[in-house]
Amino acid sequence: MAAAVPKIRLRGVVKHFGSKHVLDGVDLDVAAGHSTVILGGSGSGKSVMLKCMLGLIVPDAGTIEIDGRDVLRMNRREREAVNDRIGMLFQNAALFDSLPVWENVAFKLLAQRRMTRAQARERAAEVLTLVGLAPSVGDLSPSELSGGMQKRVGLARAIAAEPDIIFFDEPTTGLDPIMGAVIDGLIVDCVRRLGATAVSITHDMASARRIGDTAAMLYQGRIVWTGPAEYLGHTGNDIVDQFANGERDGPIQMELRR
Repeated sequence: MAAAVPKIRLRGVVKHFGSKHVLDGVDLDVAAGHSTVILGGSGSGKSVMLKCMLGLIVPDAGTIEIDGRDVLRMNRREREAVNDRIGMLFQNAALFDSLPVWENVAFKLLAQRRMTRAQARERAAEVLTLVGLAPSVGDLSPSELSGGMQKRVGLARAIAAEPDIIFFDEPTTGLDPIMGAVIDGLIVDCVRRLGATAVSITHDMASARRIGDTAAMLYQGRIVWTGPAEYLGHTGNDIVDQFANGERDGPIQMELRR
């Protein structure tokens, strides 16, 4: 039996900024319907890798396939069709301050004229409920929301169009541990409800274990380990285990001392 085609596949992805080699041959497979967490320290290239997958940055070399098709070779219309199937939760929610919450949630639906305003408002109320917020929150402005509520609204916006791929950029940053666990639980529930493929970048180990089926470690521009997220901290890979356990001494620290 032929192996299933990964939902997302990166091969030999390279990205340089001047003399700085951020991505230096990244290989990664993300299985359809699974949640993959990308780990790495600050400045390791996690965000650059995510932006390459989203099409916001063009890599210098390599291939990025979605459903077996290299998105780097697509024309603009083909790439936009792929992007229509992608949802995104930004690190700081990135809500539009000038719009009420419900219009933030339904922004894509309204911008692409998929629904009337009345239909979009109804859809926004539905997804707000899915992330644990009352429909009445839709009438508030983003500035009236707490950080945790803004994250929930960002998640509602990410799932409103029922994407089959969702990217999460540091979903628990800025949240206390309890709210972080709540957001992680909502992410898992929403991804499973949609049957979506999820890719998250984080350095929060508790979050990685909660939301990830699979984890991958990005170090010195390459993926140095992939495996079940539940193994984090005892993978047998010194680099990953040092990072996951927050240990001062180890190969990463030795690199910093040079």
